[in-house]
Amino acid sequence: MNAAGATRCYSEKVLAWVLLGLVAGSIVYCALTVVAAENYTAVRPPEIDSFPPVSVLKPLAGVDLDLEKNLLSFFEQKYPRFELLFAVRSPEDPAIAVVERLRAGFPAIPSRLMITGEPPYPNAKVFSLEQMTAAAQYDLLVMADSDVRAAPNLLATLAAEFQDPKTGVVTCPYRAVPGPSFWSKLEAIGLNTEFLAGVLVARLLDGMRFALGPTIGTRRQALADIGGFHILKDYLAEDFVMGQLAAELGWRVVLSSLVIEHHIGAQGFGANMTHRLRWNRSTRRSRPLGYIGQIFTNPLPLALLFCLAVPAWWPVLAVTAVFRALAARATASRILRDRLTRANWWLVPIQDAASFVLWAAAFFGHTILWRGRKYRVLRDGRFELVS
Repeated sequence: MNAAGATRCYSEKVLAWVLLGLVAGSIVYCALTVVAAENYTAVRPPEIDSFPPVSVLKPLAGVDLDLEKNLLSFFEQKYPRFELLFAVRSPEDPAIAVVERLRAGFPAIPSRLMITGEPPYPNAKVFSLEQMTAAAQYDLLVMADSDVRAAPNLLATLAAEFQDPKTGVVTCPYRAVPGPSFWSKLEAIGLNTEFLAGVLVARLLDGMRFALGPTIGTRRQALADIGGFHILKDYLAEDFVMGQLAAELGWRVVLSSLVIEHHIGAQGFGANMTHRLRWNRSTRRSRPLGYIGQIFTNPLPLALLFCLAVPAWWPVLAVTAVFRALAARATASRILRDRLTRANWWLVPIQDAASFVLWAAAFFGHTILWRGRKYRVLRDGRFELVS
């Protein structure tokens, strides 16, 4: 064998061993997911012995799919004392008609609609939350996105979890519910298997040191301690940073026992891929080392690459598939009670492949598109408008 052939053979062996190591790491990660799911379900939700008043903050922008049903779930909360605050940027926003219709139907529920105007800084959601917090009456704040549909006991559950005075932030796990498009369904399966697994494993290994965006509860004092919403104004992943800052100051961050529904709409291929790439680039900037470690969250693509490099070791792919199935069952079935993944289990490998490609693509480029505007994501997780 000549020198070139020997070098190529050596390189192929090194690649095979590297891929095998990554596959082994991803199998360990799947096992950790199962353990983390058991750890989460073993925690019994506390009994509530007091009902502090709650201010619910709902930033809105346009009419999402099933917006009225989502907002209705908050008017129908089984809780003795709460108020609802809604915020839009413009008096022409079509979400106003939906809100006013619901307010008229529930005159006994204290509610208010605010028109904030254009935000003076990049994160428009944070600006809306800041304005609503200033107008809110109560110390316990619950922030919920427009695409969240809550069970009637959401506020009661969060209030129970805030009975520990050291608890500053409570964040809800969510079951993604897709719209009618194929790509929406694929994303929902990824959120219900891969994303939740990452949350649970992080909670198991390092505790909750972050929050999840769709629904977050916080004490007004904890929010003030981190510097208020104003300190989050330039961050794309303001939810993650809020939980991180609160944990650094000694506040307890809790993953709620209550699962909410996150209705993710019905985007087509282009819009869905753009949205998911934005999310990946935001994550890479918010926690760069953790993002590199996400390679282990894609066991099937890694095993497939390894078997392409070493076809004789095809049983590795079969073993990996078993561990991936166990991990997906632990999150989607045991915790989320997700019928979508159960009925479309064959889409999990396709979703994993798409997730792996998007994970790799996020290492290239640092711009994102969000609500029709182009932004640059900076190294510390902040972002700025590209003029």
